[in-house]
Amino acid sequence: MKPTNIKDPEYFHKVVDCQYACPAHTPVPEYIRLVAAGRYSDAYMVNWESNVFPGILGRVCDRPCEPACRRARVEEKPVAICRLKRVAADNKNDIKERLPQIPPEKNGKKIALIGAGPASLTVARDLAPLGYTIELFDEQDIGGGFMRSQIPAFRLPIEVLNEEVNYILDMGIVAHFKHYVSSLKELLNKDYDAIFVGSGAPRGRDLGKLPGREEGDANIHIGINWLESVAFEHVEKIGKKVIVLGGGNTAMDCCRTARRLGGDDVRVVVRSPKTDMKASSWEIEDAIREDIPIYENHTPKEFVIENGKLVGMKFEKVRAEYDDNGKRSLVPTGEDLVFMEADEVLIAIGQDNAFPWIERDIGIKFGDWDMPVVSELTYQSTNEKVFFGGDAAFGPKNIITAVAQGHQAAVSIDKFCHGQDVTERLDPYVNLVSQKMGFHEWTYDNHIAHDERFQVPHIDKETAIKNLKVEVEMGYDEELAYQEAMRCLNCDVQTVFTDDLCIECDACTDVCPTSCINFIDNGEEDDLRARLLVPSDVLDQDLYVSGELKTTRVMVKDENVCLHCGLCAERCPTSAWDMQKFSYSVTKAGQ
Repeated sequence: MKPTNIKDPEYFHKVVDCQYACPAHTPVPEYIRLVAAGRYSDAYMVNWESNVFPGILGRVCDRPCEPACRRARVEEKPVAICRLKRVAADNKNDIKERLPQIPPEKNGKKIALIGAGPASLTVARDLAPLGYTIELFDEQDIGGGFMRSQIPAFRLPIEVLNEEVNYILDMGIVAHFKHYVSSLKELLNKDYDAIFVGSGAPRGRDLGKLPGREEGDANIHIGINWLESVAFEHVEKIGKKVIVLGGGNTAMDCCRTARRLGGDDVRVVVRSPKTDMKASSWEIEDAIREDIPIYENHTPKEFVIENGKLVGMKFEKVRAEYDDNGKRSLVPTGEDLVFMEADEVLIAIGQDNAFPWIERDIGIKFGDWDMPVVSELTYQSTNEKVFFGGDAAFGPKNIITAVAQGHQAAVSIDKFCHGQDVTERLDPYVNLVSQKMGFHEWTYDNHIAHDERFQVPHIDKETAIKNLKVEVEMGYDEELAYQEAMRCLNCDVQTVFTDDLCIECDACTDVCPTSCINFIDNGEEDDLRARLLVPSDVLDQDLYVSGELKTTRVMVKDENVCLHCGLCAERCPTSAWDMQKFSYSVTKAGQ
């Protein structure tokens, strides 16, 4: 193999697994260290630069960073990355003076944003400081989009949502609330230099063909619509017996909300096995903690109507079978249909996009599933003035993905408005700095705590289910936050090897706790991976390969199992190993 090019910014970026997995590439270890140091405002601003909504995402993020966390390779559970983000938000000081200044004189460019959700708000945040005039349109009377209408207040308090949405709206954004955009052609005919569509995926899937659906309509609700009605206080109660159909996070929000609105017998029914449910594991745990049972492998067959009123549902029991490619089929078991009583049913089986307000003669091409054709690089549609992001671009995902797409769409809009090639993307800001100041004198603390993950305290169940607006999770206090932060392995502090300083004494090999350092004869990658002290079969993480050493061997380190403990650098007599802090920041519009 050829020597690894560590000057490629993407090499070490990929090694910081948590940051790499985050769609917005938030510098996770950096803000965790700041939390451990009690520098909460600084930790908040590190987050705000990348993910825009630290207080919101510290509560409701889907946490793609945590499955990637290196801690989970040596223990059962990863660092509580998400909840440490909340610690920064809950303990920060007033940060308004640290937000970007909005120039009093505009740059002459005018942008329309459709929808006031996370994608549009991110575009506004990135473009407003550059002098753009931003006009935002949303049919609701307040900003936040689906963060407000679909996430219950017991998970995301209104004051947290308002604070972080208003940071952006206060940047001189011209907000047109209670304004449903019924014609994109009409907006295109106005004096906007570009239009961003961040309207989400507003249509919940239904079971319209199921017998009894039409007759029982008064007591059968689409989950996202029902949650919106609850959020805006149009619905304040529900029947005693409630069935929630679906296994995603929306279903978990529906069942927990139903418990708080008077549902005594609330149950979740899913077609798949529990192990295949799309809901986050912690959302499922919270539902079970509130005495909500989950019935797996039940396929809905009929809404049962008696005397014109819904009385329950019938389900067919199935079992999951998987072919050689892992594709699942649900096969009926042949048992009798199962009847479950219900006063009301909430359908939360997925969401679709709906664009009845986008005319088909304005140069926007539509493809599969009646979705606009959008560039995955630039987020530009086939009409060069129209850009998409968030759920409106590629279907339902999550808040952090919408934020990441909003950042990139803002880059494209800025380039487009200045007549530049939108396909030329901005290079990231990167830096690599040694953490060693002198002989055995370190700024890098390589102490590793051996604590297991600390549980986030919850309020008691009885209190929780009596009040729709009482936040269930209490969050870490400062002491617990410090202890949890100390579980972080500082994966952004890299082990950097200098070939010509190495004397091949193998001291680093002896001291390495995971046997990830190898001095061996070179070869092809498959051959090298098989000959390591611990053979490496995780192909999506690279091997760190040195140049040829004096013995003609090479140093090969398996990045997948390195704990960044620093023992190799501490032990090395010639400083061939060094611990160097790697910084990676996605460059925003105008930077």
